[in-house]
Amino acid sequence: MLVLLPPSEGKAASGRGAPLKPESLSLPGLAEARAAVLDELVELCTADEEKAREVLGLSEGLRGEIAKNVELRTAGTRPAGEIYTGVLYDALDLASLDAAAKRRAGKSLLVFSGLWGAVRVGDRIPTYRCSMGVKLPGLGALGAYWRDPMARVMPQAAGDGLVLDLRSSAYTAAWKPKGEVAQRTASVRVLHSQLVDGVEKRSVVSHFNKATKGRMVRDLLVSGARPKGPAELVETLRGLGYVVGAEAPARAGRAWSLDVVVTEIH
Repeated sequence: MLVLLPPSEGKAASGRGAPLKPESLSLPGLAEARAAVLDELVELCTADEEKAREVLGLSEGLRGEIAKNVELRTAGTRPAGEIYTGVLYDALDLASLDAAAKRRAGKSLLVFSGLWGAVRVGDRIPTYRCSMGVKLPGLGALGAYWRDPMARVMPQAAGDGLVLDLRSSAYTAAWKPKGEVAQRTASVRVLHSQLVDGVEKRSVVSHFNKATKGRMVRDLLVSGARPKGPAELVETLRGLGYVVGAEAPARAGRAWSLDVVVTEIH
Protein backbone atom coordinates (compact mmCIF):
# COMPACT_ATOMS: atom_id res chain seq x y z
CA MET A 1 0.00 0.00 0.00
CA LEU A 2 1.24 3.47 -0.90
CA VAL A 3 -0.38 6.42 0.89
CA LEU A 4 -0.07 9.84 -0.74
CA LEU A 5 -0.18 12.73 1.73
CA PRO A 6 -0.12 16.51 1.43
CA PRO A 7 2.56 18.37 3.39
CA SER A 8 1.71 21.00 5.99
CA GLU A 9 2.07 24.76 5.60
CA GLY A 10 3.41 25.03 9.13
CA LYS A 11 6.56 23.07 9.85
CA ALA A 12 8.75 22.27 12.82
CA ALA A 13 12.13 23.93 13.12
CA SER A 14 15.08 22.35 11.33
CA GLY A 15 16.96 19.90 13.50
CA ARG A 16 20.55 19.78 14.65
CA GLY A 17 21.43 16.96 12.32
CA ALA A 18 23.73 17.13 9.32
CA PRO A 19 22.76 19.51 6.49
CA LEU A 20 20.71 18.33 3.54
CA LYS A 21 22.14 15.50 1.48
CA PRO A 22 20.02 15.55 -1.68
CA GLU A 23 21.40 12.21 -2.85
CA SER A 24 19.99 10.53 0.27
CA LEU A 25 16.36 11.39 -0.50
CA SER A 26 13.94 8.74 -1.74
CA LEU A 27 12.84 8.70 -5.38
CA PRO A 28 16.30 9.53 -6.79
CA GLY A 29 14.74 10.00 -10.21
CA LEU A 30 13.57 13.41 -8.94
CA ALA A 31 17.12 14.59 -8.12
CA GLU A 32 17.58 16.88 -11.12
CA ALA A 33 14.15 18.48 -10.74
CA ARG A 34 14.70 18.97 -7.01
CA ALA A 35 18.05 20.65 -7.62
CA ALA A 36 16.46 23.13 -10.05
CA VAL A 37 13.71 24.12 -7.59
CA LEU A 38 16.18 24.34 -4.70
CA ASP A 39 18.57 26.54 -6.68
CA GLU A 40 15.88 28.97 -7.78
CA LEU A 41 14.20 29.12 -4.38
CA VAL A 42 17.44 29.86 -2.54
CA GLU A 43 18.48 32.45 -5.13
CA LEU A 44 15.10 34.18 -5.02
CA CYS A 45 15.01 34.39 -1.24
CA THR A 46 18.64 35.52 -1.01
CA ALA A 47 18.44 38.23 -3.67
CA ASP A 48 15.12 39.99 -3.02
CA GLU A 49 13.17 39.43 0.17
CA GLU A 50 10.18 41.50 -0.93
CA LYS A 51 9.86 39.70 -4.25
CA ALA A 52 10.27 36.37 -2.49
CA ARG A 53 7.45 37.25 -0.10
CA GLU A 54 5.21 38.08 -3.04
CA VAL A 55 6.08 34.94 -5.00
CA LEU A 56 5.63 32.66 -1.99
CA GLY A 57 2.35 34.32 -1.02
CA LEU A 58 3.49 35.18 2.49
CA SER A 59 1.90 37.77 4.74
CA GLU A 60 4.05 40.38 6.44
CA GLY A 61 3.87 38.32 9.62
CA LEU A 62 5.43 35.35 7.83
CA ARG A 63 8.37 37.29 6.38
CA GLY A 64 10.70 35.29 8.63
CA GLU A 65 9.97 32.17 6.58
CA ILE A 66 12.11 33.58 3.78
CA ALA A 67 15.27 33.30 5.90
CA LYS A 68 14.61 29.57 6.28
CA ASN A 69 14.74 29.17 2.53
CA VAL A 70 18.00 31.11 2.33
CA GLU A 71 19.59 28.54 4.65
CA LEU A 72 18.23 25.38 3.00
CA ARG A 73 21.67 24.04 2.07
CA THR A 74 23.27 24.61 5.47
CA ALA A 75 20.44 24.18 7.99
CA GLY A 76 20.16 21.05 10.08
CA THR A 77 17.72 18.35 9.06
CA ARG A 78 15.11 16.10 10.65
CA PRO A 79 13.02 13.24 9.28
CA ALA A 80 10.22 14.63 7.14
CA GLY A 81 7.72 12.97 9.47
CA GLU A 82 8.94 15.32 12.20
CA ILE A 83 9.18 18.42 10.00
CA TYR A 84 5.56 18.29 8.86
CA THR A 85 3.09 19.36 11.55
CA GLY A 86 -0.52 20.47 11.59
CA VAL A 87 -3.88 18.79 11.93
CA LEU A 88 -3.32 15.69 9.79
CA TYR A 89 0.12 14.97 11.24
CA ASP A 90 -1.03 15.61 14.81
CA ALA A 91 -3.77 13.01 14.33
CA LEU A 92 -1.35 10.60 12.65
CA ASP A 93 1.11 11.05 15.56
CA LEU A 94 3.97 9.10 14.01
CA ALA A 95 6.17 9.43 17.10
CA SER A 96 3.81 7.37 19.25
CA LEU A 97 3.48 4.43 16.83
CA ASP A 98 4.98 1.12 17.88
CA ALA A 99 8.07 -0.13 16.06
CA ALA A 100 6.18 -2.29 13.57
CA ALA A 101 3.76 0.51 12.64
CA LYS A 102 6.69 2.93 12.24
CA ARG A 103 8.34 0.54 9.80
CA ARG A 104 5.11 0.33 7.83
CA ALA A 105 4.88 4.14 7.83
CA GLY A 106 8.41 4.44 6.50
CA LYS A 107 7.61 2.16 3.59
CA SER A 108 4.10 3.30 2.72
CA LEU A 109 3.78 7.05 3.37
CA LEU A 110 4.80 9.48 0.64
CA VAL A 111 4.46 13.24 1.24
CA PHE A 112 4.11 15.50 -1.79
CA SER A 113 6.00 18.79 -1.74
CA GLY A 114 6.43 21.89 -3.86
CA LEU A 115 10.18 21.83 -3.17
CA TRP A 116 11.03 18.12 -3.12
CA GLY A 117 8.36 16.66 -5.38
CA ALA A 118 7.74 13.89 -2.87
CA VAL A 119 9.62 12.46 0.10
CA ARG A 120 9.18 9.56 2.48
CA VAL A 121 8.65 10.32 6.15
CA GLY A 122 12.12 9.04 7.02
CA ASP A 123 13.93 11.31 4.55
CA ARG A 124 15.94 14.00 6.34
CA ILE A 125 15.05 17.52 5.19
CA PRO A 126 15.32 21.06 6.58
CA THR A 127 12.26 23.18 7.26
CA TYR A 128 11.20 25.29 4.27
CA ARG A 129 8.38 27.33 2.80
CA CYS A 130 7.29 26.57 -0.76
CA SER A 131 3.83 25.25 -1.52
CA MET A 132 2.81 23.47 -4.71
CA GLY A 133 0.73 26.53 -5.62
CA VAL A 134 3.83 28.72 -5.96
CA LYS A 135 4.85 30.05 -9.39
CA LEU A 136 8.60 30.56 -9.48
CA PRO A 137 9.84 33.21 -11.96
CA GLY A 138 12.11 30.78 -13.82
CA LEU A 139 10.41 27.39 -13.50
CA GLY A 140 6.80 28.52 -13.51
CA ALA A 141 3.89 26.95 -11.62
CA LEU A 142 5.24 24.09 -9.53
CA GLY A 143 2.16 21.92 -9.95
CA ALA A 144 2.82 21.87 -13.71
CA TYR A 145 6.61 21.73 -13.32
CA TRP A 146 6.49 18.49 -11.34
CA ARG A 147 4.18 16.59 -13.70
CA ASP A 148 6.81 15.14 -16.01
CA PRO A 149 9.33 14.17 -13.30
CA MET A 150 6.59 12.63 -11.16
CA ALA A 151 5.12 10.77 -14.12
CA ARG A 152 8.50 9.10 -14.61
CA VAL A 153 8.98 7.92 -11.03
CA MET A 154 5.53 7.38 -9.57
CA PRO A 155 4.44 4.23 -11.44
CA GLN A 156 7.46 2.41 -10.00
CA ALA A 157 6.91 3.92 -6.54
CA ALA A 158 3.28 2.76 -6.65
CA GLY A 159 4.38 -0.84 -7.21
CA ASP A 160 1.56 -3.27 -7.82
CA GLY A 161 -0.57 -2.57 -4.75
CA LEU A 162 -3.20 -0.16 -3.49
CA VAL A 163 -2.61 3.59 -3.81
CA LEU A 164 -4.51 5.59 -1.18
CA ASP A 165 -4.63 9.22 -2.30
CA LEU A 166 -5.25 11.69 0.53
CA ARG A 167 -3.71 14.74 -1.12
CA SER A 168 -5.35 18.14 -1.38
CA SER A 169 -6.18 19.50 -4.84
CA ALA A 170 -3.03 21.62 -5.13
CA TYR A 171 -0.89 18.51 -4.79
CA THR A 172 -2.93 16.23 -7.05
CA ALA A 173 -1.91 18.61 -9.85
CA ALA A 174 1.65 17.25 -9.67
CA TRP A 175 0.66 13.66 -10.43
CA LYS A 176 -2.57 11.96 -11.41
CA PRO A 177 -2.57 8.16 -11.57
CA LYS A 178 -3.36 6.82 -15.01
CA GLY A 179 -4.25 3.52 -16.57
CA GLU A 180 -3.68 0.41 -14.51
CA VAL A 181 -2.34 2.39 -11.52
CA ALA A 182 -5.51 4.52 -11.45
CA GLN A 183 -7.67 1.40 -11.26
CA ARG A 184 -6.08 0.47 -7.93
CA THR A 185 -6.12 4.04 -6.59
CA ALA A 186 -8.69 5.29 -4.09
CA SER A 187 -9.17 8.98 -3.36
CA VAL A 188 -10.94 9.94 -0.16
CA ARG A 189 -13.10 12.81 0.99
CA VAL A 190 -14.60 13.25 4.44
CA LEU A 191 -18.26 14.17 4.86
CA HIS A 192 -20.03 15.35 8.00
CA SER A 193 -23.47 13.81 8.47
CA GLN A 194 -26.06 15.57 10.60
CA LEU A 195 -29.82 15.63 10.95
CA VAL A 196 -31.54 18.86 9.92
CA ASP A 197 -35.28 18.85 10.60
CA GLY A 198 -35.19 15.08 10.62
CA VAL A 199 -33.38 14.83 7.26
CA GLU A 200 -29.79 13.71 6.95
CA LYS A 201 -27.53 16.33 5.42
CA ARG A 202 -23.95 15.62 4.41
CA SER A 203 -21.38 18.34 3.92
CA VAL A 204 -17.68 18.47 3.11
CA VAL A 205 -15.49 19.44 6.05
CA SER A 206 -12.04 21.03 5.88
CA HIS A 207 -10.13 21.19 9.16
CA PHE A 208 -11.71 17.96 10.37
CA ASN A 209 -11.16 16.37 7.00
CA LYS A 210 -7.43 16.46 7.78
CA ALA A 211 -7.88 15.08 11.30
CA THR A 212 -10.03 12.20 10.07
CA LYS A 213 -7.54 11.32 7.36
CA GLY A 214 -4.70 11.37 9.89
CA ARG A 215 -6.58 9.03 12.24
CA MET A 216 -7.53 6.76 9.37
CA VAL A 217 -3.90 6.36 8.23
CA ARG A 218 -2.83 5.75 11.79
CA ASP A 219 -5.47 3.05 12.25
CA LEU A 220 -4.36 1.34 9.03
CA LEU A 221 -0.72 1.39 10.13
CA VAL A 222 -1.47 0.10 13.63
CA SER A 223 -3.74 -2.66 12.36
CA GLY A 224 -1.12 -3.95 9.96
CA ALA A 225 -3.85 -4.29 7.32
CA ARG A 226 -2.64 -4.71 3.75
CA PRO A 227 -5.62 -4.18 1.46
CA LYS A 228 -4.69 -5.05 -2.11
CA GLY A 229 -7.16 -2.78 -3.84
CA PRO A 230 -9.90 -0.18 -3.32
CA ALA A 231 -12.71 -2.70 -2.72
CA GLU A 232 -10.66 -4.47 -0.05
CA LEU A 233 -9.75 -1.08 1.48
CA VAL A 234 -13.45 -0.31 1.91
CA GLU A 235 -13.98 -3.53 3.83
CA THR A 236 -10.84 -2.92 5.91
CA LEU A 237 -11.95 0.57 6.91
CA ARG A 238 -15.43 -0.65 7.79
CA GLY A 239 -13.81 -3.30 9.96
CA LEU A 240 -11.90 -0.52 11.72
CA GLY A 241 -15.17 1.25 12.52
CA TYR A 242 -15.39 3.78 9.70
CA VAL A 243 -18.57 4.50 7.76
CA VAL A 244 -17.49 4.35 4.14
CA GLY A 245 -19.30 4.80 0.88
CA ALA A 246 -17.54 3.73 -2.32
CA GLU A 247 -18.01 4.55 -5.95
CA ALA A 248 -16.24 2.34 -8.46
CA PRO A 249 -15.02 4.18 -11.57
CA ALA A 250 -17.48 4.35 -14.42
CA ARG A 251 -14.79 3.30 -16.87
CA ALA A 252 -11.37 1.72 -16.89
CA GLY A 253 -8.36 3.83 -16.09
CA ARG A 254 -10.08 5.94 -13.42
CA ALA A 255 -9.59 6.00 -9.65
CA TRP A 256 -12.15 4.91 -7.09
CA SER A 257 -13.87 7.59 -4.97
CA LEU A 258 -14.43 6.89 -1.27
CA ASP A 259 -16.54 8.93 1.14
CA VAL A 260 -15.74 8.57 4.84
CA VAL A 261 -18.76 9.80 6.79
CA VAL A 262 -18.41 11.21 10.31
CA THR A 263 -21.16 12.28 12.66
CA GLU A 264 -18.93 13.90 15.28
CA ILE A 265 -16.43 16.57 14.28
CA HIS A 266 -13.27 16.62 16.40
